[in-house]
Amino acid sequence: MLARVRAKTGRVATLAGAGLLTGGLLTDALCAPGLVAAATAAGIGLAANPRILRSSAVRAVAVSVYAAPHAGCAAILLAERLAPDTAVSHLVQAGAVALWGCATWYLRPGQLAADLVAESVAQEIAEATKAGQDDQAEETEETAEPAPALPEDPAARWWADLAVDGGVAPGTVLLDHQRVSEECVAFIVGSAERGVPVPEIPRRRLSAFLDIPEEHIEVGPVPGRGTGVCLLVIGRRPAPEQPEQHEADSDAVTWAEIAATAMPGVELIEANTYDMRKELT
Repeated sequence: MLARVRAKTGRVATLAGAGLLTGGLLTDALCAPGLVAAATAAGIGLAANPRILRSSAVRAVAVSVYAAPHAGCAAILLAERLAPDTAVSHLVQAGAVALWGCATWYLRPGQLAADLVAESVAQEIAEATKAGQDDQAEETEETAEPAPALPEDPAARWWADLAVDGGVAPGTVLLDHQRVSEECVAFIVGSAERGVPVPEIPRRRLSAFLDIPEEHIEVGPVPGRGTGVCLLVIGRRPAPEQPEQHEADSDAVTWAEIAATAMPGVELIEANTYDMRKELT
């Protein structure tokens, strides 16, 4: 739902920007208000997408991609204000306006920036999972190497963005993680203070931070452990395998289809299978 609202808002903003640039071809009075509007739209858009600002790995690239259409709109407005008043100049300016509108409409820089952040987070989780599996393979019964400190683990650094004061899960630490499937990752989260229950992790805020549906986030207890740890599952759980249908069930289904049309009201009590004698064939 939130993604649809953002997409429609981006479309409306693109149309408004194209209208503003078209008006700038006719009058210079729209230059100053247009510059203010472009800067304001960029600031409001970034404020409404906190994941872009919080992403440490690709923050500069994501912010640049998101703000590119706003900067382009401002540059075209200035060019319209300073360009000479000739037919050729107006034709070039009109082409720049059309190019800006088409590029912004089809490339959707806001969505590209969000995809960059989401891909960066997924890559960090995948790298953390692979590192954990490699560490387990290197361990032996005779000599076990100590596990790496949490601050050096990529998944722990990613969780640190949530555990800061004012974040989604303050007062927590990431103890372990495991990839259940390509679309599902399980985390064991503990309290940062020993002997204190794990603070509540609000699913709605976590859903907004990760930009995934709330129903794909589960928070619950760890089997056999106390309230000092909790289990967090993010993503779509794999569906359980369906058991094979028994032969008797297959016979009952077949008979039900026959009874529905040819012999209504007749119920199958028992079914036996015989090998037909050769003389009867």
